[in-house]
Amino acid sequence: MRSRISSKFRSLKEQNRKAFIAYIMAGDPNISRTREMVRILEDCGVDIIELGVPFSDPLADGPAIQAAAQRALEGGTTLHTVIELVADLRKTTKIPIILMTYYNPIFKYDEEKFIEDACASGVDGIIVPDLPPDEAEGMLKLTKKRPFDVIFLLAPTSTEDRIEKVSKASRGFIYYVSITGITGSKLALDPAIETHMNRIRSVSDTPIAVGFGIATPDEASVVARFADGVIVGSAIVKKVNAPDEEMRTYLLFPA
Repeated sequence: MRSRISSKFRSLKEQNRKAFIAYIMAGDPNISRTREMVRILEDCGVDIIELGVPFSDPLADGPAIQAAAQRALEGGTTLHTVIELVADLRKTTKIPIILMTYYNPIFKYDEEKFIEDACASGVDGIIVPDLPPDEAEGMLKLTKKRPFDVIFLLAPTSTEDRIEKVSKASRGFIYYVSITGITGSKLALDPAIETHMNRIRSVSDTPIAVGFGIATPDEASVVARFADGVIVGSAIVKKVNAPDEEMRTYLLFPA
């Protein structure tokens, strides 16, 4: 069963376009603003939205996203809150929505119940940075027959074995981390990025989206030459409280 994410990538490919994926932190500074941000992102041509679930002990988040998570946590946002938000958003939008969270909130929620509730609410997929495919057997089994994608990460340092495992396990797209650093770091593409993309494509036809450090139209254009999608996160998170028109002006640079 094809997910909204897979359908979106297929449609974009037919149009010879690349996916513009935007990340925002759910609940920053409150759920009402997140709801408004989803509308703005969709209006500005974003293809897929990645909703961060605030967590107190992140692994890869830079200062901007950590601060956003802290504001969301102080406002009472939880994984359950975010699932309810998606259910509410589904009354007015069909844009693909991915949750980005860590495994601890899922474990506390109960993995099977989380998958059931997330699917029922209209969540289309999940990224869990601290859950490699080697340890995701339960989640992969629970989602196998659902239109719900489990998305794994690769990096410039990934070995051939890791590339093969992640490429075969990922559904929807493969998240390629452009730099060996945290979110929000200055983009410094590995000169061998095209070689890395080709290595991944030699073992999988799953689309590849590149994230970490992409903040400007020029950077997005460079990455889009090699990837099927471009992910912009910290740069948008920093503007979440900016006037709507300023946000709209910034967002109008589809890949």
